[in-house]
Amino acid sequence: MKRVLMILLILTTGGIKLSAQTKGKKAPAAKPKVVTGAVMANGKKIYGQYCLACHMADGAGVPNMNPPLTKTSYVLGDKTRLINVILNGLATGEEIDGETYTNIMPPHNFLKDQEIADVLSFVRNSFGNKAGGISVAEVKAIRAKNTKK
Repeated sequence: MKRVLMILLILTTGGIKLSAQTKGKKAPAAKPKVVTGAVMANGKKIYGQYCLACHMADGAGVPNMNPPLTKTSYVLGDKTRLINVILNGLATGEEIDGETYTNIMPPHNFLKDQEIADVLSFVRNSFGNKAGGISVAEVKAIRAKNTKK
């Protein structure tokens, strides 16, 4: 009986020591989502259907009307902001990287979470852009947050 109690005491003390060592440490940063060929193909298809008319085949946009998708802070920067652009659209007179664009971008919140993740992953990895992909979970979380407002 004493032997069992001693073993339990050692195991319990070891567990407390381990939890104390990990307390206060930050979780490692999430790795960027790897963009697969299937995601790129689906994203390209969605881009062609909903984005190409304004942002052009090369992603260059139309000066002073529709912003470019090539190496801009909106595309390569904060994923939340980029997802919100798709869900909520953009108002006229929006300034992006020092340029003002006059066309309104309507919300595309009718797209499914997977479609938004794929098209944004495509844009972030096309037109000379090299950035991490966007996951369905990220889109879903931001859509849920917008719905609660």
